[in-house]
Amino acid sequence: MEFAVLGSDKFTLGFRLAGVSRVYAVQPDEYEAQLLELLEDSTVGILAINSSELSKVSSNARKKALENISPVVIQVGGEEGDLREKVKSAIGVDLYKTERD
Repeated sequence: MEFAVLGSDKFTLGFRLAGVSRVYAVQPDEYEAQLLELLEDSTVGILAINSSELSKVSSNARKKALENISPVVIQVGGEEGDLREKVKSAIGVDLYKTERD
């Protein structure tokens, strides 16, 4: 399973610099089609997307992305809480939890 990133050129640049090989920089009119294609790709285990870009797709595509089991879709950016909450929401487990929490 691979890690993939979908978004605008600006959003994906940092992931490219970090060495992520499966980076899909698309124009806004191509975003939804590429998202749906990646959701069906069995080689993708985690898909990182920009939360503001996800808000612009159809409600059916957005629902499919957010409820998808594999790949796990993680929204990055926006005002939707911290990384801990996003990871917990995406995989259902609090990876940061300690025995004292």
